[in-house]
Amino acid sequence: MPELNGIEFERYEMHSGPLYRFAPDRRDFFKLFGGGIILLLALDTESEAQEGSGRGPRMRGEALPQDLGAWLHIGDDGVVTVYTGKAEVGQNVRTSLAQAVAEELRTSPNTIRMVMADTDLTPYDMGTFGSRSTPAMAPQLHKAGAAAREMLLDLAAEKWKADRAALVCENGHIKNAANGQTVSFAELTKGQKLARTIKADAPATPASQWKIGDTNVEKVDARNMVTGKHRYSYDLARPGMLYGKMIRPTAFHATLASVDTKAAEQMPGITVVHDGDFIGVASADPQKLPAAMDAVNAKWKAEPEQPNSREIFAYLKAHPAEANRGAAAESGGIDDALRTAEVKAEATYTIAYIAHVPLEPRAAVAEWNEGKLTVWTGTQCPFRVRQELMDAFKIPVERVRVIVPDTGSAYGGKHNGDAALEAARLSKAAGKPVKIAWTREEEMTWAYFRPSGVIEVRSGARKDGTITAWDFHNYNSGPSGVKSSYNIRNERAEFHATQYPLRQGSYRGLAATANHFARESHMDELAHAAGMEPLTFRLKNISDPRLRRVFESAAERFGWGKGTARPGQGFGISGGFEKGGYFACCVEITSQPFKIERVVESFDCGPVVNPEHLKNQVEGSIIQGLGGALFEEIAFENGRILNPRLSKYRLPRFSDAPVHIESVLIDPKDVPSAGAGETPILGIAPAIANAFFNATGKRIRSMPLRITAA
Repeated sequence: MPELNGIEFERYEMHSGPLYRFAPDRRDFFKLFGGGIILLLALDTESEAQEGSGRGPRMRGEALPQDLGAWLHIGDDGVVTVYTGKAEVGQNVRTSLAQAVAEELRTSPNTIRMVMADTDLTPYDMGTFGSRSTPAMAPQLHKAGAAAREMLLDLAAEKWKADRAALVCENGHIKNAANGQTVSFAELTKGQKLARTIKADAPATPASQWKIGDTNVEKVDARNMVTGKHRYSYDLARPGMLYGKMIRPTAFHATLASVDTKAAEQMPGITVVHDGDFIGVASADPQKLPAAMDAVNAKWKAEPEQPNSREIFAYLKAHPAEANRGAAAESGGIDDALRTAEVKAEATYTIAYIAHVPLEPRAAVAEWNEGKLTVWTGTQCPFRVRQELMDAFKIPVERVRVIVPDTGSAYGGKHNGDAALEAARLSKAAGKPVKIAWTREEEMTWAYFRPSGVIEVRSGARKDGTITAWDFHNYNSGPSGVKSSYNIRNERAEFHATQYPLRQGSYRGLAATANHFARESHMDELAHAAGMEPLTFRLKNISDPRLRRVFESAAERFGWGKGTARPGQGFGISGGFEKGGYFACCVEITSQPFKIERVVESFDCGPVVNPEHLKNQVEGSIIQGLGGALFEEIAFENGRILNPRLSKYRLPRFSDAPVHIESVLIDPKDVPSAGAGETPILGIAPAIANAFFNATGKRIRSMPLRITAA
């Protein structure tokens, strides 16, 4: 079984199949194509892995551009425009990336204008996921900013015939320290393209010397966001725009048996599009759409006896994938170590399907103009969506543009372009711009889900607490974080791909959430079997100094092990490493009635770019993680979602929030910065489970734990 590295883990878990597949009859091909047929092909995510080059249309598989002008432009007004294919989906990357450039140009972030996620303007980018914006894009923009700074110094030295060593860059100007002479960036560049190659050794400022990094720069457009002035995908409109809706199947995997659209087609102002299993309606008046949808008489044939959520775990174990693509890591003699261990533990952990529930459901506006398709849509992967549209409509790259407005969250759930394809399809047929805006029920039914999974663990240790054997098997939920960060000489960690009944793909933290839940729960079980205190047991098996530090700092701030627990009070701890970040989470709960009293999480993602916003990421992850930990679960039966509404799907409420949350930010300056959008969510579920065991003696091995105050 092959071993997968980190980026392969990411590609494996981010993929979810297309919502539409069309196979038109050969005789009807050209007739249908002229009316806007979609031929949607599954993306080759393997070949998409490499970053592409240049600003404007680029094909996948190319290298990052080294042309400074592809990344940065200084306008006549002195505004520095920076281009990046990353999308703003609520993680505040617009601000942190602006800080990177401002750091190098020695200017205020307020003078930086970010152009993001526009396939006609920005360099190719694989996507905004996997906590990759900070470790991958921030260094690139640091280098671009440094190259621009050096170029400006050269231009000023040439202009003044001055000693370059006497020149400094500050506040949008170059200053000659010898005589006080200054010249603005705009005067030097005169709005022209910055023609210089970004060298690999561009003198980017080290983290230990940051003046703008590691400061609480205010979020860009913060006032507009809180006042409602800021516009998101759902708010978009185009002149002459129609509104569109889809006729959905009655169940997953259902095929269209018959359809009669005549009644809907006769309704004034209604456009009906039917091709294969795709049926949509559009109108300038959105109030007319429900009646038009009712007028379409569609009969669907569903697959009989599809799996249900009650039997999902047995189903996954019993249905390996035909091509069992998995991941394995093995060291030492695991079978002998398990047999001879002085202390043993064995358990099975289960993970339910859950929905992303983004603040903003999917939305897209599509417009055709002289053969070119432009789509505005909330997606994490605009270049992937562009490729989907190219494949669907059989048009070249220069005739497709995808623009991503700021998007009201994604959590890994908006990698593809379902709404974009629907809007483009309807727009092609109607000859006008069309907007598709999914309802909450559509979002929670037809988007993909965080995978369900079964994790089986067998372990062994010496009586002194040294772990001697670790056998870890994940079925379906994914390979990310499958290997332990503890010192374990004899370890086998395997991911097993299975058949699965629901559309599934990335979720914040990927499978590392499931794998850390199982591992950190089992670490407590093995510690209990060895008769050791949980933190002491973990520290005995850690050599990585950064992992040790987050455990020790969280425990110190929390007051771990100090004082005597009262009846019904419990304490739990968890920790780990993922995507370059180290975390440890301590939790205090009351069991009767259940309440999370305190959470302290220590986090180390390298040099901190913006402390306040990093704190928000950590604490936001904790709150979101409460849902998957305690009650979020998709219920389904025979191809239908049973709880696709917020009235039926339990999310964290204000009353569920811990009384006290505290984040401890470790800020090492001698390592690269890692991302913080995903890793902090991993610790809360196992820490709560361990605290509940500490309080009650009852071990819960499922996510969700299903323990609530109500």
